[in-house]
Amino acid sequence: MRRAVILGLLVAIGAGGMAVAAQQAQPPQPLTIEKVKDNLYVIMGGGGNTAVYIIATGVVLVDTKLANYGQPILDKVKSVTDKPITHIINTHTHGDHVGSNEFFPAAVEIVAQENTAANMVKMPAFQDPAKKHGLADKTFKDTLTLLAGAESIDLYYFGRAHTNGDTFVVFRDLRVMHAGDAFAGQNTPIMDTNNGGSGVDYPGTLAKAAAGIKNVDAVIPGHSAVTNWQGFLDYGEFMKSFVTSVQASAKAGKTAEQALADYTLPEKFKSYTMQRAKADIDVIYGEMKK
Repeated sequence: MRRAVILGLLVAIGAGGMAVAAQQAQPPQPLTIEKVKDNLYVIMGGGGNTAVYIIATGVVLVDTKLANYGQPILDKVKSVTDKPITHIINTHTHGDHVGSNEFFPAAVEIVAQENTAANMVKMPAFQDPAKKHGLADKTFKDTLTLLAGAESIDLYYFGRAHTNGDTFVVFRDLRVMHAGDAFAGQNTPIMDTNNGGSGVDYPGTLAKAAAGIKNVDAVIPGHSAVTNWQGFLDYGEFMKSFVTSVQASAKAGKTAEQALADYTLPEKFKSYTMQRAKADIDVIYGEMKK
């Protein structure tokens, strides 16, 4: 009887192991690609939105999703052009935006804001020497223009928000901006204080971006469908209303739970989700105590 039980356990363990192996062997989430403008596409799924910008000599990618999505990204690129990947721009340090950098050859130039570059160096994913070519080759502080003429890409940094290195990527002649996760979608954001993010500074950073970036019609958020410039402005207004309300509650001596109860979502933003509201309030309260 005991032997039968042991054999049964071994079979169960073996089956469990095979199930885990099968799960690990599952292919990545299927990706979709959509045209935004002539020579500009967005690949969705598998992490953050990846922009695909076709230039005369190759392809510029903005963000590379989670690890193991390099080949699926390349397959989608090949569905619209045979040109090689020449540049990668990373909007910030998170693994769902830089995770497949290492898939691409070392000859591909990787560009990031200087704080993002410093954050990436600390990531466990890049500690392996064989993956260090996935780190930034070129950095900037406040602004940088890549390429020239009609192909120009303007990079902007306006301060802390989602992280301390959020880059706004503007395809100048196409009048399109990739906002990264500073504007991930219609929701309360992740305020990653471990990577320098700030709840208190968030609305001001978005306001500076809205004032400092000109001539944009379409916006690619970090994790949702392409929207228009007004959608970005609306998000800035939402964040201002939320953070201002939380700060008022904190100054009144109320608890974080009371601050959450105090905030009434304006009718204009009823489609927004507030899933991370309590976590964001905790961040704002923590900053205000310092």
